[in-house]
Amino acid sequence: MQQRTLVIAPGPTANGDLHLGHLAGPFLAADVCARYARAAGHDVLFGTGVHFTQNYIVTTARRLGVTPEELRVRSAGQVEQTLAAMGIRPDGFVRFGDRYVKTVRTFFERLHSSGKLRLQGVMFPYAPRTGEFLTDAYVRGGCPVCLAEGCAGLCENCGHWIASGDLIGPRSTLHPEDPVEMREQQVLVLPLEDHREALVAYFARQSATMRPRLAQMIEEILARPLPDYPVTLPIAWGIPAPFPEVAGQVIYADAETIAWSMHCTALAAEERGEVLAADDELWFSETGNKVVYFFGSDAGFAFAVVGAAMLEALGGYTLPEHFVTNEFYELDHDKFSTSRGHVVSGRELAAEVPRDVIRFYLAATSPDFQRTNFTREALDRVTGERLVRPWNRVADQAGSWAGRGPLPVSGRSREAAARLLERFAAAYDVRRFNLTAAAFTLSEQLARLDRWEVGPADAGDFCHEVDVFLRCAAPLLIDLAEAGLPDGAIPAEPHATEFTPVRLPRLAEPGR
Repeated sequence: MQQRTLVIAPGPTANGDLHLGHLAGPFLAADVCARYARAAGHDVLFGTGVHFTQNYIVTTARRLGVTPEELRVRSAGQVEQTLAAMGIRPDGFVRFGDRYVKTVRTFFERLHSSGKLRLQGVMFPYAPRTGEFLTDAYVRGGCPVCLAEGCAGLCENCGHWIASGDLIGPRSTLHPEDPVEMREQQVLVLPLEDHREALVAYFARQSATMRPRLAQMIEEILARPLPDYPVTLPIAWGIPAPFPEVAGQVIYADAETIAWSMHCTALAAEERGEVLAADDELWFSETGNKVVYFFGSDAGFAFAVVGAAMLEALGGYTLPEHFVTNEFYELDHDKFSTSRGHVVSGRELAAEVPRDVIRFYLAATSPDFQRTNFTREALDRVTGERLVRPWNRVADQAGSWAGRGPLPVSGRSREAAARLLERFAAAYDVRRFNLTAAAFTLSEQLARLDRWEVGPADAGDFCHEVDVFLRCAAPLLIDLAEAGLPDGAIPAEPHATEFTPVRLPRLAEPGR
């Protein structure tokens, strides 16, 4: 089997559409990474989808007055439509179904049969009036690590995983006035401390490429005893656990990360015409495949820590090569919020603004390392000044030489093109992947071309470098590149000695 890179953007919870905050984070980044790698000649599978088993679906459905099943089916369709509207086209897209359920159950049956799971009493908040245990979306309180207010599970603020029973002042989200008490329940757990040595060694290898917040979270959790991570929960929403000692429980949705990912990459391969013997086939160590994740920093514990521990526990699998994380993207300096109507969807914006313009602006303001902000006024102004008007002048200049036959390309131009390729590669390379750096390189190189006073002696050089520029910009400017290039290949090294100019498409300016 040919070695390839498996690019994964973990699916959002199926409780609504994707907004720009989602798109500016992992989804655009994963798409750009996959597009560049393919254009550079690498074999890549890109997968995403929707996650259907978190109990946030139940709480959102209750608020909207619909059934959880109706909500998760509707949300999956909305997510697919929004990704398509933004030109984000994964090879595989995870939907809920019998095959997915089988993949998840099989994965945990292997962990169970190998003795890696332990039956243990765990304290949970409990609502006596309804007779329900409160986990994740069902319970809110203070994070015992950073004191931020939020639900149990993955803390959006510090990234730590917070057990429901460890919340400060827990209260029900569905029935805030109901009294809450603590009760012990026997569940299956994965004792992460049993895998400390392997995790320490693994994250020591990852430290050079992890972004700051993930690196800080890893450092903090390894400085204390690792928790016993629940694999089953005493609630009703989720995939029924196939273990008699926890009859009536479900598999913890946030523990599905690796099984979900394996299913995702299998679907991607099958979409390309491959036939796999099992969903985990692409993850076998002997394949030499590389797994690259794109996700928000608050998902790091589930995918990086628990995921690596599960893979180590089973053995024989490749561990993720890179985790490319992002921070929050805000709207008018406030958090995107569907419930408050403070949101802009990708589909809404794409109906008004060319998606190449949106993709460039989201990259230029990408929350790679810190929270960044979206405003429509800034989108119109920044893209007009740094992308649309400079490109249109460059396209007009290149087009003025069209029809004059092949023009000579100098050695100096080939050297300049080689530098241009290097600068884009530095931003796109997965080890140091950086959307903002890619957008900065794009605007700086475009400005250089825009300043060029072209004459007959260097017209071939100019048109040659415009062509190389557009190839490098293509992972972001997908429609412009498709209309203006005969193919999408990015050369490893420029060799052109002559170039035939062609007329290039122009960009429509937003807000006009």
